[in-house]
Amino acid sequence: MSDRIRTTHVGSLPRPADLLALINASDRGEPVDEAALAATVESAVHDQVRLQAETGIDIVSDGEMSKIGYATYIRHRMSGFEIGDAPRATPADLDAYPDYKEQLHRSGATVAYLRPICRGPIEYENFEPLETDLATLRSAMDAAGVETAFMNAPSPGITALFQPNEYYPDEDTYLGAIADALKVEYDRIVAAGFDLQVDSPDLGMGRHNKYKALSDEEFLVRAEVLVEVLNHALRDVPADRARIHLCWGNYEGPHTFDIAVEKVADLVLRAKPATILCEAANPRHGHDWAGWAAAKIPDDKVFAPGVIDTTTNFVEHPGLVAERILRYTDIVGRERVIASTDCGFGTFAGWGGVVPELAWEKLRSLRDGAAIATEKLW
Repeated sequence: MSDRIRTTHVGSLPRPADLLALINASDRGEPVDEAALAATVESAVHDQVRLQAETGIDIVSDGEMSKIGYATYIRHRMSGFEIGDAPRATPADLDAYPDYKEQLHRSGATVAYLRPICRGPIEYENFEPLETDLATLRSAMDAAGVETAFMNAPSPGITALFQPNEYYPDEDTYLGAIADALKVEYDRIVAAGFDLQVDSPDLGMGRHNKYKALSDEEFLVRAEVLVEVLNHALRDVPADRARIHLCWGNYEGPHTFDIAVEKVADLVLRAKPATILCEAANPRHGHDWAGWAAAKIPDDKVFAPGVIDTTTNFVEHPGLVAERILRYTDIVGRERVIASTDCGFGTFAGWGGVVPELAWEKLRSLRDGAAIATEKLW
């Protein structure tokens, strides 16, 4: 649209309690009434799409209601993964402050999930969950009168970060196998009429997580490979049908080891997706607009800055939301900015720092801030 600032978000929304009980039990391999699980997911998606429409979100999602986690759900769709025990990389900023790390652990604020490990050849073999997700989102959109939606899928790099490799001879071969399998999901999401959002924290969070032993320069060499592999998987997806989400980790913490946006901006801009969702609200990345302003941004790129923080229960004032939006319209123009959130409100099922009622209040502030920015720009 060229007459106002549109709104969207990063994808995940808080799952309702009845769904959480079923989806967590299913992920653990416990006996679950599959018909009840399917009906609960369908009902939750319809509710979430309706609430997004009522709240004033223009580009909606299914809230990732069916997924246990944004990158770990793939083990239910692809071969080659087994649940096992493998060392997990922790963020460098938590390692640097052990007292805070212990406080998080005691409070239960750290993520707990089953650890999928690659121990065999990867193939996309179970199409039913994806096809069900696509059909459910379309049905919910029709019921709510919504025209535009996106669906999330992980990047090859973040998939490799969460699922360690014990089968392929090296990381690049592993990334290629993941990319080939993810291409199936990418293509089908777009063919179903939705925009594809690729979640790619590997280009931000990966620096102080999986690659924390490297220097910034060494990490950027690896990040070039991650972008190349992603672009290969997206080769049949039109750029204007794809979004990429850059993230440094959706957790409240020091974030003192986050790589500067100035260092990764050119790489992110070389990724195929036309729309870039980036952190712009939390205290560590609220200044990132200056880094983007210094980058050479192609004319076909659209920015969806996160003008709402997803780790705190403070509800941003619409006036502040508008200020954040205007910083980005100053960089790329009013027609190339969509107001979004820093990250999701339910990155993993049952985990998130913002309580559901305030997540929706924050989205209403997002809507109101976009309206204020629109008044100033048109």
